[in-house]
Formats: sequence, C-alpha cells, structure tokens
Amino acid sequence: METYCPFYRWLPAADQKELEGHLQVFLAEKNFEGCGGFVLHDEIKAGIAAQACLLLLHRNTDYFPDLKSVLVYPANYVASITRHIGSGIVEESQMVRAGESWREGVVVLAWDSVLDEVQAPENGHNVVLHEFAHQLDYEDGHADGMPLIGHGQPRGVRAQRFADWTRIMRSEYEILRRQAEAAQPTFLRHYGATNAAEFFAVATENFFCRPRELRQLHPGIYQQMQWYYQQDPARWNWPQLTMNPIG
Repeated sequence: METYCPFYRWLPAADQKELEGHLQVFLAEKNFEGCGGFVLHDEIKAGIAAQACLLLLHRNTDYFPDLKSVLVYPANYVASITRHIGSGIVEESQMVRAGESWREGVVVLAWDSVLDEVQAPENGHNVVLHEFAHQLDYEDGHADGMPLIGHGQPRGVRAQRFADWTRIMRSEYEILRRQAEAAQPTFLRHYGATNAAEFFAVATENFFCRPRELRQLHPGIYQQMQWYYQQDPARWNWPQLTMNPIG
C-alpha cells in the first residue's frame, strides 16, 4: 500500500490503523476493473483504495455509497463529450482524460497519471483525490462544490457551517476565476475556476498534497477543508521536500 499511497507513511499511527480498516471495507464493497488491456493486481487496487479512503478518516460517513466501480486504464484515455449548445443542437467531441467521476457510481482513472502524481505530491495534483472528491460532492445529489455540510450536527451548527462554507469558498472561487481569466499565476491551478465543483476537487487535492502551503496562502480554504475532512495534514510527518516555506 505504501508504494502507491505515500500518504500512509506520513500519517499518525492511529490514522494509519483507521485507514487500514477503511481500506478493507472499500475493497470488499467496490468493483475494480482494468480497461484497455490493463491488468490490475492487488497492490494497485489497495493503493487507489487507500488514497480514496484518506478522504473518509475521522468522518461519520459511508464508503462513497453511490460508487459501484473503479475503472482503471493504463494511460490517459479518450472520452466522448456531448454538449448541448441550444436550439436542439448537440455538439460531440473527444477529450483526452486522466480521470473522471460519474454521478451514476463510477470513477475512471488513468494509472500512469495516478503513479506520476503520488510520486510528486508537492505539485498539488492527485487524480484519485480529485475524482473521489467529486463523489463526495455528489452525495447530496448535486455537483456544485457543496458536499454534505454539517451532516449529523445540530441544526444551528449545521446552518452556521453551511453559511461559513458558502461565504468563504464562494469568495475564493470568484478570486480564482478572475485570476484565471486574467491569465495570472496562482497557487490553485486554473482548472479549479471551471466551476464550483472543480474548485472543491482542486482544493481537496491541495489540502492533502500541499497543506502547509495552502494554509499559508489560503487560510480560509484550509480552515473549511480542515473542518469538513476532520483532519490537519499540515501536521503530518511530511518529508523535507514539502516542508519548505514559500517565498
């Protein structure tokens, strides 16, 4: 598992044990399928599952309840895209992808991208975390960057959490969107400005891959992520490479 989920070795011992338990449930419940001739072995499945379950630590939640299958291609793949452009006109195109997440209960991953990104978390990219963040976003039935906020909390707490999340995340999203339109360099990659759902997924990647930098540059996002995921990855035992301060 450590080979394909380096986060495991940086976790506190109690979190490692919890992650191992989540991993066993995930592997038992979800179907894995190799695509494009890719042969999956148990270590690959465990590495992907461990990264996905990283999002579940300390949270009173189910194991991605709508997810049924994880499809894994050997490399980036071509997906057909259908877009309705109005007046009954449908535009079809093809796009090269490293991953995608379907509301219908499927996550698709390109293994070469998974492998490249776990070897360099300091780049802030992680397709597994990104696509499984979308699955969390779907849990309330909408892909809107607003996962189930305050689930299981008293009504007053839930309302305050919802208000805080909406205010902070919407403001940060609008800032990133303006910066992306102006082609300005940003810490969060411009893809996060596509829509609120992608913003949440990109923020999740950086919360786990570059937590100290996110906490320094975007403390509001870090605070919301810390509350939602019930974790503080900036305090993990990171290797020196990701501990260097910015600027």
